[in-house]
Parts: sequence; structure tokens; C-alpha cells
Amino acid sequence: MNTPVPVKEGKVREIYDLGSRLVMVATDRISAFDVILKNEISGKGRILTQMSRFWFDYTRDIVPNHMISCEASYLPEEFRTERFEGRSMLCKKLTMLPIECIVRGYITGSGWKSYQENGTVCGIKLPEGLKESEQLPEPIYTPSTKAEIGDHDENIDFMQSVVVLEKAFPGHGAEYAGALRDLTIALYKKCADYARSRGIIIADTKFEFGLDEEGNIVLGDEMLTPDSSRFWPADEYEPGHGQPSYDKQYVRDYLKANPDCDYTLPEEVIAKTIAKYEEAYEKLTK
Repeated sequence: MNTPVPVKEGKVREIYDLGSRLVMVATDRISAFDVILKNEISGKGRILTQMSRFWFDYTRDIVPNHMISCEASYLPEEFRTERFEGRSMLCKKLTMLPIECIVRGYITGSGWKSYQENGTVCGIKLPEGLKESEQLPEPIYTPSTKAEIGDHDENIDFMQSVVVLEKAFPGHGAEYAGALRDLTIALYKKCADYARSRGIIIADTKFEFGLDEEGNIVLGDEMLTPDSSRFWPADEYEPGHGQPSYDKQYVRDYLKANPDCDYTLPEEVIAKTIAKYEEAYEKLTK
């Protein structure tokens, strides 16, 4: 039996082309600050796949998604091995839209830094007097461009997203930009409300969308995982400072505190990272 060869490798995912469909495999790699770390987080890929699976099922009423199945019986025989078990998703093939659809419900990270400098986040004026990690009056949509591995995404405003999409899909820039914004906010609101009921605050997240063969907008890539979102424990939430988290912010914090580590994690950081991912998964899906 031949070992499958990916047609594309991202920071965390591998994509295998089956002709009219794709198999997306979440590896145990982890990235931070646009760099793939030298360690793997054992079991992480399975959690990312199964968490995305949960959210894709939960949000089908808002927008269709690319997931066909995560069951091994749907996959070609060469994917029915331990290497791929639990971390593989059979997907529809999409033409991806060149925008990262970021939504922020709380002010933190780069948004907090920008707000401190000029009272805005990605060009959006926010109320005065907000504290770090405070919930925003309404979620805000702050898109960015998609960068290649090793490059940085560039934050853009809504009108710039229209231009980017118009360049890629002439005659559809404004239509697609508006649809992506509205879908992103709707997905966030539904999922954030659910997560809060399970003891987790979704501070921010990102979505990616593509077009199917009929030209319909379809949700793709991953969805609301600890890799693509900030998850905070609701019972420890306290505005005015950074929050404890269930996501890879823990890894980012370690790297910032240890600039000479050369993107290598000690075993205790690896163990605590996967424990955080597992706890988030259990809280949200069980």
C-alpha cells in the first residue's frame, strides 16, 4: 500500500488531492509567531480535527461547510492507518477566498496594543476607557490577508478587503466582502453563546471561506480550535489584564519569556499545552 503524499503542507495541516475531493490532515505540529516550532504536541492534530468536526456540524444552519466525513470508512484505504486515524477529514474541494476572516468579541492581543496607541482596532474606532480583555459592545470584524509560511498576515479594513476580493474575483468584491463579514459575525455569535454556556469564553477567532463548484460561499479549513481562537475559562475571567487560556497563548507566552529557546519547548510546556487543548475539547463537546 502506497503512503499518500500531500500536495500542500501548511504550518499545521497537510492536504491530499483525491481529484474532486481533498483529505485534510491535522498534524501534531504547532506554530507561533508564524514559525513552526521544533517540537510536536502529541495528540494535538486529533483534537483539532474532532473539534472542527463538532463546530461544522453545529453551524450548518448558518453556512454550508466543506466537511464530508471524518470516518475512516469514507477514506481511501491508504488513509486507514494509525498515522491518519482521528486526524483526517474528507472535504469538498473549494476555491479559497484570499481573506482571513477574523472576529473579535474582546479586546486583547494585537487589538489591545492598537487600542492603547490610537483608540482603534484595524481602523475601527472603539469606546474610550476599555480595559484589557474587556468584552466589546458588539463583536468586530477585522479581516487580514493570507500570508505564505514564514510571512506575516496583514491586517486590513473592510474596504481593503473589497479591493483584495475584487482583484481575485472581478465583479464580486463588494458582494463577497459583505457576505464574509456577515457570516463571520453570525458564526461567532452563535458559537460564543454556546461556548459560554459550557464555561469557555471565545475572545476571538478566525474563519476561512471558499467557493464550491456552483459558486456558493462555503466554510472551509478549520473551525474554532485552540489553534485558531482564544479560549478563556469563564470562571476565571477578570477584565484589566491578560487571561489564562486553553489555547496556544500559553506557548506564545513561554516563547516571549524565553527568547533564547530557539523555538524549542521543554517537556513540561508540551504536556501542559496538550492538557489545555484536551480540557477545552472536553468542555465544549461532551
